[in-house]
Amino acid sequence: MKTVFITGASSGIGRETALFFQEKGWNVIATMRNPQKETLLQTLPHVKVLPLDVTDLSSIHSAIEEGIRTFSSIDVLINNAGYYTVGPLEATTTVQIKRQLDTNLLGLIETTKAILPHMREHGGGTIINLSSIAGIISIPLQSLYHATKFAIEGFSESLQYEVAPFNIQIKLIEPGTINTNFCRRSMIVADYEDQPSYRSYSDRVIQNLISNSHAGSDATGVAKTIYKAATDGRKKMRYPTGKMKQLILLHKLLPLPTYRKVIQSSLEG
Repeated sequence: MKTVFITGASSGIGRETALFFQEKGWNVIATMRNPQKETLLQTLPHVKVLPLDVTDLSSIHSAIEEGIRTFSSIDVLINNAGYYTVGPLEATTTVQIKRQLDTNLLGLIETTKAILPHMREHGGGTIINLSSIAGIISIPLQSLYHATKFAIEGFSESLQYEVAPFNIQIKLIEPGTINTNFCRRSMIVADYEDQPSYRSYSDRVIQNLISNSHAGSDATGVAKTIYKAATDGRKKMRYPTGKMKQLILLHKLLPLPTYRKVIQSSLEG
């Protein structure tokens, strides 16, 4: 049996991915900050639920070591943990900026770095990083989130060169809008009430973001795409999935002013 290690498995895409891999007969190491709150995964065979906070280096190493002790090896790492900050940059605090980078980007980098020695010693593996359509195109009021996802794209593409000789593959999942509780549980809205210049605009855009998320694709579809990336044996790196992934094509084909009009009409109202 192969083993998958998943960060951010408490809800949404991470949880659906853990369930899907378990159904397919894999050993699953499902990690999350508060494993005591998880009820279903704890009851399933071949699933190990472990505490992991990607902003805590010792927590990362402890979870990986415990996962290896339990299942002997880790074949696939899925870097899924993350959240996003929404709002005008002027309204964000230094703490919010650092936390966004620490969780979405630095946590992913540190988890990847921590597992590489194990994969090298065992002759290979696959690292799947959850990027986003937001790693390729941009929309209003998500400058911090885009900063992390654009960085994940570049990090992954560069890292592939140095780990390929060890039979380690890096893959990117690029979901469009997904109907999870991401916009309710994992969205931090910057306090722009003291920024009157941005207030009306931010109200409109954030409301439209939330409305669009309700019409998004099901997280199970993303889980299936992740499983495909882990098992298809292809050298393919990028896997767009979910609704609105067509925006990637529009971004490539349309002149920038035209593309901006498309985004403005859909989000700015």
